[in-house]
Amino acid sequence: MLGIIKKILGDSNEKEVRKLQKTVDKINALEPTMEKLSDDELRGKTAEFKERLSRGQTLDDILPEAFAVVREAAKRTLNMRPFDVQVMGGIVLHQGRIAEMKTGEGKTLVATMPVYLNALTGQGVHVVTVNDYLAKRDSEWMGKIYNFLGLEVGLIVHGLDYQERKKAYNADITYGTNNEFGFDYLRDNMVLYKEHMVQRPLNYAIIDEVDSILIDEARTPLIISGQAEESTDIYYKFARFVPRLILNEDYTVDEKAHSVIPTEKGIKKCEQFLGIDNLYDEENIELLHHFQQALKAHALMKRDRDYVVKDGQIIIVDEFTGRLMFGRRYSDGLHQAIEAKEGVKVENESKTLATITFQNYFRMYKKLAGMTGTAATEEDEFRSIYGLDVVVIPTNKPMIRVDYPDVIYKTEKAKFNAVVKEIEDCYRRGQPVLVGTVTIEKSELLSSMLKRKGIPHQVLNAKYHEKEAEIVARAGQKGAVTIATNMAGRGTDIVLGEGVAELGGLHIIGTERHEARRIDNQLRGRAGRQGDPGSSRFYISLEDDLMRLFGGDNIKSIMDKLGMDEDQPIEHPIITKSIENAQKKVEARNFDIRKHVLQYDDVMNTQREVIYSHRRRVLENDNLKDSIMDMISEIIDRLLDIYASKEIHSEEWDIKGLAEYLMDIFQIKFDLDKEKTALSRDALRQELVSKAQAAYEKKEEELGSETMRELERFVLLKTVDQKWMDHIDAMDQLREGIGLRAYGQRDPVIEYKFEGYEMFQDMIRSIQEDTVRYLFRVQVKKAPERRQKTYNMTYSHNDGAEKPQPVRNQKKVGRNDPCPCGSGKKYKKCCGRTA
Repeated sequence: MLGIIKKILGDSNEKEVRKLQKTVDKINALEPTMEKLSDDELRGKTAEFKERLSRGQTLDDILPEAFAVVREAAKRTLNMRPFDVQVMGGIVLHQGRIAEMKTGEGKTLVATMPVYLNALTGQGVHVVTVNDYLAKRDSEWMGKIYNFLGLEVGLIVHGLDYQERKKAYNADITYGTNNEFGFDYLRDNMVLYKEHMVQRPLNYAIIDEVDSILIDEARTPLIISGQAEESTDIYYKFARFVPRLILNEDYTVDEKAHSVIPTEKGIKKCEQFLGIDNLYDEENIELLHHFQQALKAHALMKRDRDYVVKDGQIIIVDEFTGRLMFGRRYSDGLHQAIEAKEGVKVENESKTLATITFQNYFRMYKKLAGMTGTAATEEDEFRSIYGLDVVVIPTNKPMIRVDYPDVIYKTEKAKFNAVVKEIEDCYRRGQPVLVGTVTIEKSELLSSMLKRKGIPHQVLNAKYHEKEAEIVARAGQKGAVTIATNMAGRGTDIVLGEGVAELGGLHIIGTERHEARRIDNQLRGRAGRQGDPGSSRFYISLEDDLMRLFGGDNIKSIMDKLGMDEDQPIEHPIITKSIENAQKKVEARNFDIRKHVLQYDDVMNTQREVIYSHRRRVLENDNLKDSIMDMISEIIDRLLDIYASKEIHSEEWDIKGLAEYLMDIFQIKFDLDKEKTALSRDALRQELVSKAQAAYEKKEEELGSETMRELERFVLLKTVDQKWMDHIDAMDQLREGIGLRAYGQRDPVIEYKFEGYEMFQDMIRSIQEDTVRYLFRVQVKKAPERRQKTYNMTYSHNDGAEKPQPVRNQKKVGRNDPCPCGSGKKYKKCCGRTA
């Protein structure tokens, strides 16, 4: 049906490509003119374009000339001339869309044209990559073009200090990783002075491997965290107990839902082990949580698949790329449970200081674009969540790779025997082979089988992360056999060696279908670049996770009825199609999960924007006195609503309670005797506000205006940060239990929004009261030094990061000494609370 509709209406993508070709023709027509310019004249075009923009021309007006200038600069600096299809991809990126371009089509060069054009506004352009290696390589490589044209290039990678980051962000063009951009945003919203912020407003970003960043990593939030001071013994205790439980007797595992549930029998055993009567009592809620996480670590989290043990640490393995995710930790105590299970040192649990998802971070950019070899299968998600559509760009040369139908075996053993046989055949003929596996465990199994056959090979998985680019680059040489976990090494070209084309080019073998078609397409896409020959084939067994969980039963029954041996394969395009249908179902389910996660995160995101914009106003305002005076008035209004409501007669007002609360906040005695209650409520309010504000003026006279302004900023920011951290934890707890509301026929998301709003309003009120309370109590002998609290953060997606260590220039303050901020509290109870 879809094919018939396309024939009648025409393919929308083809129409887009024809439209783009018209612009490409204009750019091509300018090439002879650009070729005649001297280097200085070509460089001078940058100043000319900026001047034309200042006179009211738009980026679209100057696009053809700007693209033609970049093409010429690329020829002169890199000896590379962007093909017409690359120019086409560049136009799509400038339009704020996703360009799907096959592997080997030169996406790195494609980005230079829209990057240069948009950098002319002076508002900054971010080029986002998946790892430090690619960010550094591309900034240096493509930086030659930008530098030639008079633009400055910055680089944001792990390990830079504050000054280096600020300089990189102030450049016309900034390359960096998604993690670093996101963490810098969070850190900018934790500073005490605006000059310590490093990022400029988020203007335009081009995301390389956009599917990896905006979809694969969208479920995992960026979190900056500090350690909580809790004992880790409980994790070891449960790690010793849980292995004694019996699967399907004491607990059940649902692999599809990725969950593990204790049975009544298992709960009873746990209660006996702990010496308690009821694990589900309110007082035992923490023990229940530890039990559930220990069970999950034991039954669901597999070594060398989900994580590796390296140098005494648990390092998460990215399920989509097979890369090690250094610095990231599973949240909610799961990472600690795995550490205890593996017998390594259990790090303390942590407290979230700031958090954001990639979905909400990248949606803040004024304009967003992306490029990848695999995006069309997820276009619905890109459009509904990010407002991005996908344009499939034609290849420069026809694609001649042969994609053979999948081969299905009854057992995994038979499948791997067949894979080894095909590798051996290719090796004997000298044809290079790239083999994709889904786990480290499978890559090492295959490696051991090849060793027994005497076939030399390279293994690329999370354990050999450092050699990634080097190994992938050599995968196309004659006789090369390379095993890669989930096709790590994206972004590195595989160039065919001498004589390889005559042997059929690079042959791709997939040892299992991934639940997302994109991941399979990424593996296939390593062969057949730029018109090269190549081939691909996937080997599948009915014991593979996808087949076992999502649709292998029908095929298994057919094989059983036919009495087929385990070594006898089925190979048919219909089978391949049915597997792809299973993948589509899983993709749709995962999309629904991500959409559901985003519904909850959008609530937090709205609140985050309010808090961060309020924080920025505080940073940018030199005088917060009016804000503090407004807070005093609002606090008194709320207290009157509680203790002297308009709804009740004045004789029933709780004058004593009101006086005590006023004393607690403003530290002054309000004379609210019987005669005063004869005042009208408005007159009472006016007197209370007048007295409180007068007391504040007196406090300012004692300390001096300059000191008071500095204290207002410091106390307000510290209070906002502390309350926001507590609020993040409270919202997490609310979210954990909100799903149960569905049993009462209430929508958990709507309930979460309502209760989250109430909690947010409570937090705002608490910020006001605590800020005013601290300012009325403060006593300072000298003005506080302007100092930036510098955090040595572990950049993690999940909590459990290293403890933030404030850098202090002054004499070290003891934990029990009076706090230097002048609050009157002990240091450990005030500014030292998160130190």
